[in-house]
Formats: sequence, structure tokens, C-alpha cells
Amino acid sequence: MGGFATFAIGLAIFAIILIFLGVKSVPQGMEYTVERFGRYTETMRPGLNLIIPIVDRIGRKINMMETVLDVPSQEIITKDNAMVQVDGVVFYQVLDAAKAAYEVNQLEFAILNLTMTNIRTVMGSMDLDELLSKRDEINARLLAVVDEATTPWGIKVTRIEIKDISPPKDLVDSMARQMKAERDKRAAILVAEGERQAAILAAEGQKQAAILEAEGRKESAYRDAEARERLAQAEARATLMLSEAIGKGNVQAVNYFVAQKYVEAVAKLAAAPNQKVLLMPLDTSGLVGTLAGVAELAREALSRAESRS
Repeated sequence: MGGFATFAIGLAIFAIILIFLGVKSVPQGMEYTVERFGRYTETMRPGLNLIIPIVDRIGRKINMMETVLDVPSQEIITKDNAMVQVDGVVFYQVLDAAKAAYEVNQLEFAILNLTMTNIRTVMGSMDLDELLSKRDEINARLLAVVDEATTPWGIKVTRIEIKDISPPKDLVDSMARQMKAERDKRAAILVAEGERQAAILAAEGQKQAAILEAEGRKESAYRDAEARERLAQAEARATLMLSEAIGKGNVQAVNYFVAQKYVEAVAKLAAAPNQKVLLMPLDTSGLVGTLAGVAELAREALSRAESRS
């Protein structure tokens, strides 16, 4: 009995150990591969899983979460023979734990070397200006190539980003001088364009001013001509009236006509710019008599108008 009891206790302990060895807990975000006598048989998902102790064992523990790898800095020779330092990052996620465990050795090392090689290939086929201005295009081309190459490994490359592109210092100085010269050129063009526009506007303003001035002179000449026409008509009517009065033998009308011309002649002599002092003998009695005759004519014209009305 003593020996049987010992055997039973030992068997129970052995069974407990087997059960302990056969129950495996897989954390969230991880997957374990199971190998039976060294050969892959299945993949354990997160949670509690059972294996056959001694016969089965855990092969690889694969992280199924998205992972970030830093791509080391490396020198790239561009298409126009410029030497630049480039680094970046790779984002990938394992989709098939068995392929990631058994299709490639040292998965992360393989991804890094594949990415670095394709960075040299893609960026080496571009000019320096394209490298600096087309990062999105470079990232897209790298992602397409690397993702296609790593598909047999059971992973998905989600993003590849170029972090830094560092040209040599002398090349940076040359680019800075070129940029400054380009900006100075644009500034000079803008200044010249502004001066040209200002000159055009000034010429347009002068043109409009000349047009307005010509129109003003035209309007003034038209009004002067109209005034002269009216004055001529008035003088013609006055001359006609005087002629009629003279024809009727009215001496006062003749005196009025002579006095008018006499006064106009004196006014012109007095208004001459080279005359400072005007000394002339005037027949004041004749002039007064003439003015009296004019008054008499006015009274006769007024009485005739009243008699007609």
C-alpha cells in the first residue's frame, strides 16, 4: 500500500505538471507558433490554448501590432552627382505569423536592408531638386516597391517616410545663393512691372487730361462763336435801325453812330499796354450834344412803343 500510494501521488503530480505544461496563455497583440517535433503545426491566438506536452512546443512569439523601424542614415548619390545624407522610418504589421516566422530569417533586419537598398535605387534616379521637392512621390514609390517585396513574408508595410535629406554644406550655401538671386530677380521684375504700370497709368491720365482740355477748348470756342454771332446779330439790328433812322433824315441817329465809334476808339487807345499816359483834346460839348441826341432817340423809341401798345 505504501508503494502504491507513493506511485499515485507521483502520477498525480506528473499529471498536474503535464496540464501546466499543456496550457498556454497568449497575450493580446501576440501570436505563438506551435511546433511538433520541430515542424510547424498551428498558430495560437490570444487567450488560453492547449498543446500536447513534450510532443508540442512553442516555436516563435510574433508581435502582431504595427511596428516602427528607424532606417539608419546613409549616403545617396543623386542623378546629378550630388552627395546627400538620408534617413527615414518604416511602419509595418505582421498579418501571417507563420510566414513571418518561417519564410524569412531576422525579419526586422531584412526589412531594413530592403528599405535602404530601395531608397538608394529610387533617390539615386532623381535630381537633387526633385529629392527636395517631391518627398511624397518618393515615399509612395518606396512603399509600393517594399510592400510588394515583403508580401511573401506575411507582413504589410503601411508607410515609409523619409525623415531628413541633408546635402553637403557647400551645396546648401550654393542653393541659398541661388534662391537669393532668384528672389532678387523676382523683386526686380515686380519693381519694373510696377514702374511700367505706373507709367501706363500716368500716360493714360495725361491722355484723358489732354482730351478733357481739348473738349474744354472746343466748348469754349463754340460758346465764343455763339456769343460773337449774337453780338453780330445785335450790331446788325442796331445798324439796320440806324440806317432806317438816317434814311428818314434823323440827324440824331447819325450823331449816335459817330459818338459810338468815337467812344470805342478812345477806349482802345486807353487800353493799349504801351500807353502809360493819354493826353487828348476832347470836344466835350460835341460829345455831350451827341449823348443828348442819343437820349432823344431813346425817348422817341419809347413813345412809339407806347403809342403802338
